[in-house]
Amino acid sequence: MASLGRMSCFLFRSARQVSPRKLLSSTARVESNKVAMVLSGCGVYDGSEIVEASACWIHLSRANCDVNFFAPDVDQMHVVDHVTGQPVEGEQRNVVSESGRIARGVVHPLSQIDDSSYDALVFPGGFGAAKNLSSFAVDGDQMNVNADVERAIKMYHDARKPIGLCCISPVLVAKVLPGCSVTVGHNTEEDGKWPYASTAEAIDKMGSQHVVKDLNEAHIDEKNLIVTSPAFMCNAKPHEIYESVGAMITALMALIKK
Repeated sequence: MASLGRMSCFLFRSARQVSPRKLLSSTARVESNKVAMVLSGCGVYDGSEIVEASACWIHLSRANCDVNFFAPDVDQMHVVDHVTGQPVEGEQRNVVSESGRIARGVVHPLSQIDDSSYDALVFPGGFGAAKNLSSFAVDGDQMNVNADVERAIKMYHDARKPIGLCCISPVLVAKVLPGCSVTVGHNTEEDGKWPYASTAEAIDKMGSQHVVKDLNEAHIDEKNLIVTSPAFMCNAKPHEIYESVGAMITALMALIKK
């Protein structure tokens, strides 16, 4: 018991010798990366897919990244009742305002983004990417991309900073940067496991290359510094989607550190 008492006194004296200021200064030396995440609203059918957006944020946080949120300051294509899956007649919502539901209130208009403040650009999926960030949901491979989205993608591409996208959002870079390679998973439906498999054909028609990957794999376009993963393009469980997004973020972080 006496030896335990001496040990406790020693540990207490040692702890007192390390000042809080020294602890703070040692922590401050660990620099974090800054990542810009582009949202398209809130909710799978008319905005950002919430599981995917949250997964992006959590994986980036674990990788010691500071995340700032952006969204185009435009009205949504429409507002969908997420219980019935049907558009709500006569209702309109702003993409920045709706994105604040995910970002806990702090969302910047995408028109304000620059390439000097952030190390990478990230796009979660959700139908908002195909409705509010582009017209893919209506026009397929003939789609248009929102002007601020196109500017942001080209800006980061020209600055040689990596871009990460999951689920349906890879169609954005496929259109803006023809010749790049991306994945949205498989190119056949496989009895409903990959319900949006036809997207792969649309990507090829836009002049980019679709690469078949499994749910837990990310595709890395080393030339263009683009990382993509399937996420909810696959009919899978939420924890599997979380891991699919994690594969994308892990590969993105490797490109940041190069």
